[in-house]
Amino acid sequence: MKYRTLGRTGAEISEIIFACGETPGMMSGDDMELMTKIVDRAIKAGVNWFDTAARAANGRAETNLGNILKDLGHKPMISTKVHLDPANTKDIPGQIEKALHDSLERLQVDKIELYQLGNWIEGTSTDLALKTEDVLGRVGAIASIEKMRDQGLAKWIGITALGDNGLCKRLIESGRIDTAQVFFNMINPSAAHPVPRRTLLQTVKAPTRGQDFTGLLEACIEKNVGVITIRTLAAGAIVGYMTDYASRIVTKDTDVDDVTRKAIEIRKLIGDRAGNYAQAAVRFALSFPGIHTIDYTANLMPHLEEGLEAIDMGPLDPALLAELDHLYKSDFGAKEA
Repeated sequence: MKYRTLGRTGAEISEIIFACGETPGMMSGDDMELMTKIVDRAIKAGVNWFDTAARAANGRAETNLGNILKDLGHKPMISTKVHLDPANTKDIPGQIEKALHDSLERLQVDKIELYQLGNWIEGTSTDLALKTEDVLGRVGAIASIEKMRDQGLAKWIGITALGDNGLCKRLIESGRIDTAQVFFNMINPSAAHPVPRRTLLQTVKAPTRGQDFTGLLEACIEKNVGVITIRTLAAGAIVGYMTDYASRIVTKDTDVDDVTRKAIEIRKLIGDRAGNYAQAAVRFALSFPGIHTIDYTANLMPHLEEGLEAIDMGPLDPALLAELDHLYKSDFGAKEA
């Protein structure tokens, strides 16, 4: 296993961490024997961080993880998330305090390394997003998590950088968070694109569809915020898994047909030059120094082994990275047709 320093936290984190989200049949499932074997294998291979969420199967993922780690006697670093109800923000401090205590109880620990706000951030509340005041206000989510940190229940504070990109960058630039989960993959690598040093009228429109996360990684680097990438396999699109893809879209200006077209062109380009497609996706993300780790989902033992092998392979060859960049700028071949 290889490790990187997770920004201002100073934590040495494995280049892939174990995602314990809502993946069917894994940490939210019933097969305790399989889950235990995979968790044990991951830790023995050097994975030292597990990332989960309170809402994953209504807390079941946290419960399963807590039981497994207790049975195995392992004590890796742990992060989890709170998702507030945007329609019920009268008592954000109370909601967050209760949510964290409930998570700690399910995980069977007294404290965790990282507590993350899972909601998107927008100018106004939506079904998924909190408005800016509910995030950054005096009694908002960040202030409430800071209180939990000051009580010693969590070391660091993180966000999921989805929603309005400008507001996400504003939160990163506030200096009040330690980590950000950043959407990043070969289909949409825009988070790694720097903010253009030109006037608004001169700014060139993104060459391809998909939400524009330009400047997000740059903001994290400037504030030494730890970066945990999410959707590195584009929710399975890069390996050709498109079943129920529409239900898994978390970005704006995104549709299934467009993602499918781009994923096909990526697979044509990389072929077998970088391992299998999942390994190529992992290696792509690790090719960017500002990225510290990948939130990696392993449904089965072979999936975990693929991820571990990708770490050993290291970042992609610069020539292949250049080809992928050209593919993106050509709108995945559409502008050359």
